[in-house]
Amino acid sequence: MPYPNDESISSSNNRLINEELSYYQNTTEDELNNMLVLLTDEQRNVFYQIMESVRTNKGGVFFLYGYGGTGKTFLWKTLLAAIRSKSEIVLNVASSGIASLLLSRDRTAHSRFSIPLNLNEDSLCRMKPGSKLAYLFKKTQLIIWDEAPMIHKHAFEALDRTLKDILMPDCSNSEALPFGGKVIVFGGDFRQILPVVPNGSRQDIVNASLSSSYIWNKCKLLTLTKNMRLTVGMNHGDIDKTKEFAKWLLDIGEGKLGGRNDGEAVIDTPQKLLITGSTNPIGSLINFVYPSILESFNDPSYFQERAILAPKNDVVHEINDTLLAMFPGDHKEYLSSDSICQSENVTDHIRHNVYPPMF
Repeated sequence: MPYPNDESISSSNNRLINEELSYYQNTTEDELNNMLVLLTDEQRNVFYQIMESVRTNKGGVFFLYGYGGTGKTFLWKTLLAAIRSKSEIVLNVASSGIASLLLSRDRTAHSRFSIPLNLNEDSLCRMKPGSKLAYLFKKTQLIIWDEAPMIHKHAFEALDRTLKDILMPDCSNSEALPFGGKVIVFGGDFRQILPVVPNGSRQDIVNASLSSSYIWNKCKLLTLTKNMRLTVGMNHGDIDKTKEFAKWLLDIGEGKLGGRNDGEAVIDTPQKLLITGSTNPIGSLINFVYPSILESFNDPSYFQERAILAPKNDVVHEINDTLLAMFPGDHKEYLSSDSICQSENVTDHIRHNVYPPMF
């Protein structure tokens, strides 16, 4: 029998690699077959383009652009199942903790890639060649980064430089290829939250975004345009109305309404979307969104299917106060504390500094 090489020994002893491979291959194959049937033509086209880059192992950078509801998360799950069904590794990360809850084994990008919190144009991720994390990236076939527009461009550039550094010994051309020749897919919607630049101007925020990075010129743009979320379970009449409303929202996001402007514009709301002829518009809105609320408020699913969004906190408080006044029962107020009572640890000042306020 041939002797195992150093890399195979390192891989077998690598906890990070073992964690990513600890799934049932037969289960992922069944999930993949079920999801492939449900893909739309747009999603299927994107799926095969990305998988072709993975198959040829020549690297590639993609950006999947689609507004909320177009099926990006479902496509991520299909790609995960496709890679894992072959007993290969795919790393999926997200820019925020909330977004990272949408996929199995998801992590925040800062956690997975060891990205420094204080970034500049010369930053590198905190991983060294030959480390367990470096071996994990060598074995990785695909990287998925969801909600990418939220992160400063220096984070992507730091990962690019780091992967080129740790993958260079394995590929003579890795220094020239983006991200060391790994296939990476960014996803998100630039209409949503852009990088936060403290006290930054509009120009500073745009300059900090991914589209202003040198990496953007190497990205192949893929798009999803069909809104799957709004049309589930609707009849044709409601679907047409929903599509019309969704288009109106997209036009606002793209600045197509209100005429030429520099970021501020007066937009006319369609008359059929307004509550008119009511002396109590808040009450009318509540009755529309929460019909028969007194008969259904004990049912958790009743509230899971409904929500009222408001642009300002004052409106939120007014709606909440009106709703709470409708419910039967005594009013109770629960107080929270942002510090530990000093009388509980008079002799233990160290413990007071160690425990967080949520203790």
